[in-house]
Amino acid sequence: MQRVRKFIPALDIEDLNAIKSLVEKVDRSDLIYGYKIGFIAGLTNGLPAVARAIREISAKPIIYDHQKAATDIPDMGSRFAKLMKKSGMDEVILFPQAGPATLEAWVKALQDERLTVIVGGIMTHPKYRVSEGGYLDDSAVMDIYKRSYGLGVRNFVVPLTKPEAVKKVFRELSEPEDCIFYSPGFGKQGGDPGQFDFLQTHYLIVGRSLLNAPDPVVYLEQAGREIKK
Repeated sequence: MQRVRKFIPALDIEDLNAIKSLVEKVDRSDLIYGYKIGFIAGLTNGLPAVARAIREISAKPIIYDHQKAATDIPDMGSRFAKLMKKSGMDEVILFPQAGPATLEAWVKALQDERLTVIVGGIMTHPKYRVSEGGYLDDSAVMDIYKRSYGLGVRNFVVPLTKPEAVKKVFRELSEPEDCIFYSPGFGKQGGDPGQFDFLQTHYLIVGRSLLNAPDPVVYLEQAGREIKK
């Protein structure tokens, strides 16, 4: 199988016209998989409005990152999932830190709405897991990935800044070659995609570097050459 390497712009922009302008510039590129929106665009404009604006230009997946979803009680999962569907999302990122009951309820609720579920357990920044001086137990974080896989999830967020942690996640999944991995940490955070050759399908989430580029198309072309080395 051929390796797949593409980008996902993180549209952390308040101005809806600026979002549309960026999408118009880069959408024709084969390097773009889809678009990630979060609380900045969503709370400023409303998710349906953001989705409609992107859909005027692009048919590529719209991914919602609640930063962080699935940290509530299990019963809220169905309401969240219905809202995601109604708002026009295609894929949804969860970081189910509230425990296995919440993880299962929210994953199943999104699956019932026929939305692609993307689960993350490790973030890009230092001092996140206990082993790094953070709050979250390393084994619990790993259990998030394994338990999600057991629920049928095949799409995962893994940090580009922590290749050794990602290798461990990869080894713990039964058939990781069939999974799709999404990685924040490209650009400003200094993640090196060259250390992730073991991932078959790898989408790199790029935010500030692309948003602040004088010419986003030129930036993508240059970044594309980097990830295909």
